[in-house]
Amino acid sequence: QVQLVESGGGLMQAGGSLTLSCAASGSIFSINAMGWYRQAPGKQRELVAEITSSGSTNYADSAKGRFTISRDNAKNTVYVQMNSLKPEDTGVYYCYADSIATVTGQIWYSQWGQGTQVTVSS
Repeated sequence: QVQLVESGGGLMQAGGSLTLSCAASGSIFSINAMGWYRQAPGKQRELVAEITSSGSTNYADSAKGRFTISRDNAKNTVYVQMNSLKPEDTGVYYCYADSIATVTGQIWYSQWGQGTQVTVSS
């Protein structure tokens, strides 16, 4: 079984920076796409940023220019550096990984972490 565990959330003032990390575990051989989604109170979960195994990235318009997603394939870990935080960045941030191949030949699709809260005060 594979697991995604996020860390790095917290309370920040507007204009501050925060880095979230998500580590995947479970005898992993490779992971295709990894990314971050955000769910604000009363809203649907939405994409923040994603990155493929080759390093191609995609950002939500709200994240462009402020957030940077990266990953360490050797550590099966994805990061998002969030700068110039705004109150509207507040929400629960979920790590996402797709097509996780294990050393035993299993493929796990659409795996989610438990979420980490980010609160940005004005």
